[in-house]
Amino acid sequence: MNRDWIKPDWPAPANVKAFITTRTGGVSTGPHASFNLGLRADDDPQAVTQNRALLQQHLPQAPQWLRQVHGVRVVDADALTDSPEADASVAREPHTVCAIMIADCLPVLFTNRAGTRVAAAHAGWRGLAGGVIANTVQTLCDGGDKPADLLAYIGPGIGPTAFEVGADVYEAFTTHDMQAKAAFVAHTPGKWLADLFMLARQALGRAGLSSGNVYGGGLCTYADPLRFYSYRRDKITGRMAAFIWRQQSDEQLSP
Repeated sequence: MNRDWIKPDWPAPANVKAFITTRTGGVSTGPHASFNLGLRADDDPQAVTQNRALLQQHLPQAPQWLRQVHGVRVVDADALTDSPEADASVAREPHTVCAIMIADCLPVLFTNRAGTRVAAAHAGWRGLAGGVIANTVQTLCDGGDKPADLLAYIGPGIGPTAFEVGADVYEAFTTHDMQAKAAFVAHTPGKWLADLFMLARQALGRAGLSSGNVYGGGLCTYADPLRFYSYRRDKITGRMAAFIWRQQSDEQLSP
């Protein structure tokens, strides 16, 4: 793997491969410079196509893109023939690449300890409040896993010193979960600073993952404009992406 892409630091099985792109190393220009992967980000489509071709050199097959809608639907990535409206996907077959676009919302990657299933979830505040984490974990467990069998990695997202929210976001979490108040700091009248990383960890905990099985978190997209796209910071901007897949255990392919 080249550029300054992020390789998750977690004890995933050796046959599970994952990485998260940054904004560097591509051909897009202007506010989308340079490794924009989003076709719906108002970038030159030819530039995005070139970036995706560069990306493909690091993947075993084309990623299973989703049309993310800040919802809670989880789909079977092995069975996809198009890009459905969904915000998480699960894969069992080797080389099926689960993919999540990001530009402030959190990507949360999953694997079981056996390396036989992987998943990726798009976790902005709406998805977290709605239950996308719980749905993803439940889908993995429907396939035979238990929460204790799972590992999760939280990728970069808007950090707790930059994510100002209003009463709608505060109440979406705290009305039904008093523990969530710890993730909010009063900022100005009617406004709070929200910690998406903490909210994601709380959601993973409610879904049955112990804190020792959750990794990552803390890389702020808003605070690092040279490395990360941020919709909240720039409005017109590109999209990074997170990828995860599994190989046969005897393969040696590296991202």
